[in-house]
Amino acid sequence: MNLLGTRETAFAFFKFVFRDDSESTIRSCCTVAHILAAQNLRVFAQDVVSWVIKRIGESRSEDLVEFMWGGHHKYESDFSVLDTLMRAFLIVDMGSRALDILSRMREVGARPSSSAMTILFEFLLRVGDYSSVWKLFREMIRDGPRPSNYTFNAMILGFCKNGHLRIGESLLNVMGKFKCNPDVYAYNILINANFISGRTLNALAWVHLMIEGGCKPSIITFNTIVNALCSEGNVVEARKLFDEIQEMGLSANVAICNSLINGYVKARDVGQANMFYEEMRLKGINPDAVTFNILIAGHFKYGREEDGDRLLRELLAMDLLPDHSLLDISVAGLCWAGHLDEAMEFLENMLEKGMKTSVVAFNSVIAAYSRAGLEDDAYKVYKLMMKFSLTPSSSTCSSLLMGLCKKGRLQEARELLYKMMEKGFPINRVAFTVLLDGYFRKGDLAGAQDLWNEMQCRGVSPDAVAFSAFINGLSKAGLIEEAYDLFLEMSNKGLMPNNFVYNSLIGGFCNHGKIHEALKLEREMRLKGLLPDIFTSNIIINGFCKHGRMKSAFDAFMDIHRAGLVPDIVTYNTLIGGYCEAFDMVKVHQFMNNMYANGWEPDITTYNIRIHGFCSTRKMSRAVMMLDELLSVGIVPNTVTYNTMMNGVCRDILDRAMIITAKLLKMAFIPNVITTNVLLSHFCKQGMPKRALMWCQKLSEISFEFDEVSYKIMDQAYHNIREDGEFFRETSGKSLLLEFLMCITYDYFSRSGLKQKNGPESLKLIV
Repeated sequence: MNLLGTRETAFAFFKFVFRDDSESTIRSCCTVAHILAAQNLRVFAQDVVSWVIKRIGESRSEDLVEFMWGGHHKYESDFSVLDTLMRAFLIVDMGSRALDILSRMREVGARPSSSAMTILFEFLLRVGDYSSVWKLFREMIRDGPRPSNYTFNAMILGFCKNGHLRIGESLLNVMGKFKCNPDVYAYNILINANFISGRTLNALAWVHLMIEGGCKPSIITFNTIVNALCSEGNVVEARKLFDEIQEMGLSANVAICNSLINGYVKARDVGQANMFYEEMRLKGINPDAVTFNILIAGHFKYGREEDGDRLLRELLAMDLLPDHSLLDISVAGLCWAGHLDEAMEFLENMLEKGMKTSVVAFNSVIAAYSRAGLEDDAYKVYKLMMKFSLTPSSSTCSSLLMGLCKKGRLQEARELLYKMMEKGFPINRVAFTVLLDGYFRKGDLAGAQDLWNEMQCRGVSPDAVAFSAFINGLSKAGLIEEAYDLFLEMSNKGLMPNNFVYNSLIGGFCNHGKIHEALKLEREMRLKGLLPDIFTSNIIINGFCKHGRMKSAFDAFMDIHRAGLVPDIVTYNTLIGGYCEAFDMVKVHQFMNNMYANGWEPDITTYNIRIHGFCSTRKMSRAVMMLDELLSVGIVPNTVTYNTMMNGVCRDILDRAMIITAKLLKMAFIPNVITTNVLLSHFCKQGMPKRALMWCQKLSEISFEFDEVSYKIMDQAYHNIREDGEFFRETSGKSLLLEFLMCITYDYFSRSGLKQKNGPESLKLIV
């Protein structure tokens, strides 16, 4: 050891020398361990013994124990040799053998060390062996050593990590009986666990108990609270708390600043995030890689891309961060800018040059490909990451699941989740929540409910985010009563609903015409300290518009200004759409002018609303003029534009319909299920239900996915045939146009289906 300089070098030399597993070699290794322990190099002795155990396996480990015990009296005490063995078995995750050594210790009258017992507790809690945990705890109370703060903290952390929060809280409450005063670490563990579970009120109650008990909160305590408040959208309270930190004699660090910057970005207030970043630097707090990742992502998502580029250039010039952090940020910046191929090329070049990179860079690219719906590319990056021996993080797993869920490949996503769990990858509630949201997006309520039940069976306690996803899914599916029951269950569990949850429920009630219930929830939000945001106002305005209550919608619009909020493009589009439905063109023009005056330009939704209004009133010339205007300002029409125009075409006079159809075909529109429904419904309206069913049959032969509306149209077609069995309409120019449109729609789906069949095979993600 003295000759080789460091423990690591000496251990590497030892492994090089002792390379076989013969009995004589094992005996020699035991002697080496004894000598090291005798010279007070006990950690090195544990390294040696654990390495030998790992090589020979559990089946031969009993021989090693006897070798170590047989000649130990020449070198070390009973306690010393058994302590080395116990720790060595824990290093290689052989908990049952460590328990055997503990029993042997008790038999020979040696008292185990408190630190070794704590490590044993950590192992047993990690593997979920709770019966052994409590048995061991009772032994400590009876035979010693007395549980210490370190022991209690390890137990509290272990139980909280496994979702047993109540047990963790009970352990803290009984610490005093064993002459242990709960310290800041114990309180921080419980406060953090309550916040992670969404139990904000419980977490804050523990903060008060901590202070009342004479334990001073640390900067980590405040960071936990600030982070939780920001996650719930309560950035105002988070900022107030941040300002109070210095008054308590604590110094803010980069972690708490990052939490607040992230809160501002999530609230889409990038300007405030920038101001706080400057304030942070003036206070002498140096930003880190996380700070820049948050800010750059915020600029690309909610601010201006040029500001993101500028920040990246400033960062490179400042020389504040190590090279690998700069590389991570550069990759993330390219991803947020939408330059995915460039990001991948940059990452590959880094690897080719042998430059150090981290899982962060890979996660950025995987997440970007998944968000873009390129799940196969995300998988290739994952395989590359594994090739370079980087361990996937929980973010890696969640991003891969997100990519599959976005494409509706839920069965593959669920299989991937199981395989990742089998491999021991760090799966958390986020992964389950991503999959849960995927089921709701596809309308698979049974799958979502099944996954929810499975989460609870596996001991994965749903947190506030999981409840939010479930409530939102039920609300959008029209199951508002079930969503409200789940909301009450969430509240009863002590989980604090945030704006997203309230907005989901308010939207559900509005869609059902229960606007009184929606307004009651809005008042409840205020009573609970949550400020309704512009999303809340837009939902309520939309509810009034849907039910023709335009005066109430206008009053709600005026309330936005009174609340100090600023109407956005969604607000204006909602009101313009409502007045179009009410045929109040004066108000439509008034709000269009108001929108321009407040700095908002019409977007694709605005144009689609206007086009729909003209098509509904059979003013197809005006609709075409609006389409031309849309194109002239550089906005790309979407499927809603095409389907709205298509619906108008089918009702228009033949000559103009053919001209407009030619115009749409030149734009290379892409049909979808709504296009199909529009055409099928017009077959029925024009007295050709048999043709509608014939096309349905042809589409089913190419595995076309009909929706609920499609099946209603089919039912109507069958009904028309039964009611008017002899009804026949001779072929007309309009019917030929309809046949032509249906033919090109069918041809597109047929070719798309063939391409999909010949495309990449299903992902075999974890092999």
